[in-house]
Amino acid sequence: MSEKLNCHYCQDSLQGKKYVHKDGLHCCLPCFDKHCANTCEECHKPISADSKEVHYKNRYWHNNCFICSKCHQPLASETFVSWENKILCNKCATKEASPKCKGCLQDIVAGEQNVEYKGTIWHKNCFVCSNCKQVIGTQSFFPKDEEFYCVACHETKFAKYCVKCNQPITSGGISYQDQPWHAKCFVCVNCSKELGGQRFTAVEDKYYCIDCYKNFVAKKCAGCKDAITGFGKGANVVTHEENSWHDYCFNCKNCSANLANKRFVFHEEQVYCPECAKKL
Repeated sequence: MSEKLNCHYCQDSLQGKKYVHKDGLHCCLPCFDKHCANTCEECHKPISADSKEVHYKNRYWHNNCFICSKCHQPLASETFVSWENKILCNKCATKEASPKCKGCLQDIVAGEQNVEYKGTIWHKNCFVCSNCKQVIGTQSFFPKDEEFYCVACHETKFAKYCVKCNQPITSGGISYQDQPWHAKCFVCVNCSKELGGQRFTAVEDKYYCIDCYKNFVAKKCAGCKDAITGFGKGANVVTHEENSWHDYCFNCKNCSANLANKRFVFHEEQVYCPECAKKL
């Protein structure tokens, strides 16, 4: 006597009926659709036992629902590409993978001239100045925040102008007392040596390198006859009438005692301490 064949779910006899054997169980077609059928990714309906099914990486579709996400071309019997969890035909996949122009948002086709800056890409003719809207293309430009400027517009809109030559400072430059200079314009008035990064002295809006200041401008110490530069050793200066001394040179003519910040007597262009002055 043959063994009874019943549906695992509803227990109805499967004798003489179509049924499905899955995972070691037998079930009638209605119970398969209700309990066992996979859900279609496209239409979200069960894929019944008598429907053709497409299976790809634990995802399921009705045969007629397996289509390109972009152009809706049927793909059940065609080659396809999985791109960012979407199913695409080869043609749409090529377009999807192509970079988009930041300007026109259209695809940049391989071989087209383009401009790329910090991971963003434009068609050559879409890369334009934010101010004058002229095509920058592959020419020089200046980025500022999220905008880009051609050289001419950047100079007009943002560049500082050198106080000496009144020309724009497009890169680098020097600032002194809140005034901008080209490095080549900020020079010693005497020898034309560039003063950027160097020690210098300003006298009545004129700038001197240390050597020229010492040799041609600085007052000479009445004691040692060397220049009084106002910095380094001898930064402190003693002045009397039209004469100046390094503080360490301001000594008594007779006993050599240093008289800086002390009482002294000036007699016949010489400096004396009060005690030595009594002996004159």
